[in-house]
Amino acid sequence: MNTLAKIESALPLPVTVDDILAARTRIAGSIVKTPTLISQTLSDMLGCKVYLKFENLQFTAAYKERGALNRLLQLDDASKAKGVIAASAGNHAQGLAYHGKRLGVPVTIVMPTTTPIVKVTQTRGHGATVVQFGEKFDDAYAHARKLEVEQGLTFVHPFDEPDIIAGQGTVALEMLEDAPEIDTLVIPIGGGGLFSGMATAARAMKPDIRLVGVQAELYPSMYDFIKGATLACDGDTLAEGIAVKQPGDVTRRFVERLADDVMLVSERRLEESLSLLLQIEKTVVEGAGAAGLAALLTHREQFAGRKIGLVLTGGNIDTRLLANVLLRDLARSGRLARLRIILQDRPGALFHVARIFDQEAVNILELSHQRIFTNLPAKGLSLDVECETRDRDHLQGLLAALREAGYEVAPIEVA
Repeated sequence: MNTLAKIESALPLPVTVDDILAARTRIAGSIVKTPTLISQTLSDMLGCKVYLKFENLQFTAAYKERGALNRLLQLDDASKAKGVIAASAGNHAQGLAYHGKRLGVPVTIVMPTTTPIVKVTQTRGHGATVVQFGEKFDDAYAHARKLEVEQGLTFVHPFDEPDIIAGQGTVALEMLEDAPEIDTLVIPIGGGGLFSGMATAARAMKPDIRLVGVQAELYPSMYDFIKGATLACDGDTLAEGIAVKQPGDVTRRFVERLADDVMLVSERRLEESLSLLLQIEKTVVEGAGAAGLAALLTHREQFAGRKIGLVLTGGNIDTRLLANVLLRDLARSGRLARLRIILQDRPGALFHVARIFDQEAVNILELSHQRIFTNLPAKGLSLDVECETRDRDHLQGLLAALREAGYEVAPIEVA
């Protein structure tokens, strides 16, 4: 441990449970007290009791409102009149904009130019002034800090401030009051604000509770810090809400001191978890909101028999992306398939293949012939068939029937 780390480990953490209790009183009535409910189906599936905290039911569909409001309510009159500024492409922007408008505090949000238009529109719809600058978050962040000085605004960090951390900690207060039997919290980590606040509150309420942080494999910044690893931190993750390249200077102290473990989850597990929550709980979450469930699916043996609390941190996901995730999950489960069948290019060839699909009661959704861009002989062709089956066993029955009839057939797999 270097000298700086030793000094940090000896210092008291800058947020206590009293700060979190004060934050709860401060924001009460302006934040939805979201339900904590047991999921019987997920519990049976995973071999542990699974409790879900539905933070996707906040007005802006994410927990970020809590910290943003707690910070705004503690500004002095002069700062409120001047206004606040933040760099964000997501939930922090909307939470700050929404409550700033309610309180009459001008809000400026700097977003990268690559931010999806739906997020820009939603943030403007909450009354904020949106400035788009740079292609990456780091560019937007640097520009926001510049405007902060030039315009005399108050910068509100998305995670690395005590008031933000205290506001996010109110999530744990509610969860453990509603479900005191929870013995493990599994919390997504991006910058670490949610984990820092929840861990502080949880340790005070239940000193022996197990606290586990979760990061996407593509953005293991806090994992690297805690584990002393040097994994690459970049890529196009489904969990963009926790895609943070540098852990917070403040939050990393909380995670280092309070986390029992930090785990990584793959993109495939994130997709599977998002789909499961929609199918089983009939609730829409964004990628980051599915990270806790992804950890349970990935590390089942470590959670077996325990009483687990998961936070569905947000529900702001692009509908086209959601559709893609759901269709990919159907393909992986065998309910949707694309098959490549080699045929001879002669009359009736398609009819004979279609007859087998009919016999096996498989629904054909789409057909595509390929005669030109193929390495088959000139009299051959490949037929791609997109089809719908009941389950993987039904699909395997179709493949067996096609091969028995003499066709060369192979499924085109989803990554």
